[in-house]
Amino acid sequence: MPPATPTPEAMYRPLFADDRRPVSVILKLRGETCNIDCLYCYEKRKEAPGGARLSAADAARLTAIFGARPVAVELHGGEPLTVGRAAFAEILDRLAAQPNVVRVSMQTNGLLLDDSWLDLIDAHYPGLEIGISLDGDAAGNAWRVGYDAQPTYDRVAAALRLLAARGRHVGVISVVTSAMLGRAAEILDHLAGFAAVRAVNLVPCFDATVAAPTRLAGARVPASRHLQQAALTGGSGPAWAITPAEYASFVLSATAHWIGSGLFRRIKLEPAVSTIHRLTGAAANICHFSDAKCDHVFTAYPDGRMGSCDELPAPQAQLTGLPRAPEEADIIGAQRRLPLLEAGRSLMAKCASCRYRDTCGGGCVATRWRAHRHADGDDEYCAYRMRLVNGIAALLAEPQRPGGASCRAVPWRPRRPNSMPDVAGFLARWDDPSRPRPAATLRHSDHGNINSAGLVGTHPADDLDPHHPQWRDGIEPAVWPLVDLLTRRLGYVTYDSCQGHRYTGLDLAPVGLHVGVLPRHRTESARLSAVLCRLDTRARQVLPAACQLLVGRDRLTCETTSRQYPVLGLSLAPTAGWDAYFAALDEAVTAVTTALIDIASTAPADCECRP
Repeated sequence: MPPATPTPEAMYRPLFADDRRPVSVILKLRGETCNIDCLYCYEKRKEAPGGARLSAADAARLTAIFGARPVAVELHGGEPLTVGRAAFAEILDRLAAQPNVVRVSMQTNGLLLDDSWLDLIDAHYPGLEIGISLDGDAAGNAWRVGYDAQPTYDRVAAALRLLAARGRHVGVISVVTSAMLGRAAEILDHLAGFAAVRAVNLVPCFDATVAAPTRLAGARVPASRHLQQAALTGGSGPAWAITPAEYASFVLSATAHWIGSGLFRRIKLEPAVSTIHRLTGAAANICHFSDAKCDHVFTAYPDGRMGSCDELPAPQAQLTGLPRAPEEADIIGAQRRLPLLEAGRSLMAKCASCRYRDTCGGGCVATRWRAHRHADGDDEYCAYRMRLVNGIAALLAEPQRPGGASCRAVPWRPRRPNSMPDVAGFLARWDDPSRPRPAATLRHSDHGNINSAGLVGTHPADDLDPHHPQWRDGIEPAVWPLVDLLTRRLGYVTYDSCQGHRYTGLDLAPVGLHVGVLPRHRTESARLSAVLCRLDTRARQVLPAACQLLVGRDRLTCETTSRQYPVLGLSLAPTAGWDAYFAALDEAVTAVTTALIDIASTAPADCECRP
């Protein structure tokens, strides 16, 4: 039987006292205080205290709240190094003494880094992971300026060269703004040119709703704020902002180049890696792709405030205050009562019925929450996530065809379960008639199913090939014309087929006709993808009104080795009721097979859809 639909709780897991899942703690060492004035800085839009310092005692108190639960700490800002050397060293010492702190990282703009700072880090916490904020090359970094409105790129580049000279590897966070669009490969090559860089995280600047300049504490207006004001006068959002669709295009272009150039061997690229993990059934550490969302992220500010994820708005995200010395149970209780987190959890209800739920992971709650408040839902955000999954699935299957990442006709369309006992053995038998083929067990249900049990629903069936003497007997009659065309005339390998079943009188939903195809190699996959893309266009013209064609990608798991194989599928689905669908099914199969013969005869090299 198909797996149960996940509940919203499965997409957004609350924090429980009786588990030991890790949490992330962000220490805003100086609040919004920073030595530069990036025009798009989200931290400076908050009501954060300027000039204050988060103490080493507060840092230790915050991590101690969670007892034996593993804690990953990120030193953040503003600019964390503005806390000063002595205070920074004391904080590192306190964190090093906490047994439940399993990882400490720092996100810095890099301008203050020098040999003495690196000596201090080596002395007090040599395992500190350093992240540098740099938006690609000098042109891409244009929105990151000093208070004098002068560029910061040269000083950050110097810091990266120093880090390389000291033998350190770092990650780079690049905020994708309008200054980077259309130059994904160029940006990635530039960042990879720094020997210290081992990871690049491309994060979106979805600032379209920002309409006012950042608040100033004093009367003097620095030159950087004049630049910011000029970028806000267009009436359609800040000049630096991008749309979700633009971000998806940028990430897919960067991922295609990352794969094609071989940079994947040295550079970890996000969100590509997390998407790949989810596509292949692996876990992802980034909260946007996992169920450990805002309830597992905490932020502490210098004035003692403790809140949830720092991407959520302040003060709505505040949970408690550190001076109250809360315990973990107090934190969990505050989470359950916080309206903002409840609103975030409710967003996951939409994900439960989405076919992308297992790969997308629900995305960023803070971004979706803003989309709900300022637009007609988060459909634009969800559309970008779907496009990202579709494009990266195509690049995984056919890395030699980067244009496939833009194809809209062959999306990710998983079927569960989707596995086979021995995929390699099945492929070997398919092309070698001399291999032994044991007799198959073929039983028929009263509703037309052919499988090993003779029962309705999803049940195991012996894996047959065209050389098997029972091949024709093992294919359900209504789907046979399509299977025969794909295998005998077009030469593809089909690993799964179903003619569709009404299940009249049973407590089972009807199912439609489906055929799964297992490409032997990437070239064959690319050729079939191009055929299916064109078939998608043609089907709209030739299918009866009661039926629609659905094509898509999936991954087939080998039960023996756990290896996964990219596969493609085509299905006929109802456009309205099932009675009209089954009445028109034979006509629809004839229309699809005729169109397939015509399209395949032209041997298309690529798809014809457009982004």
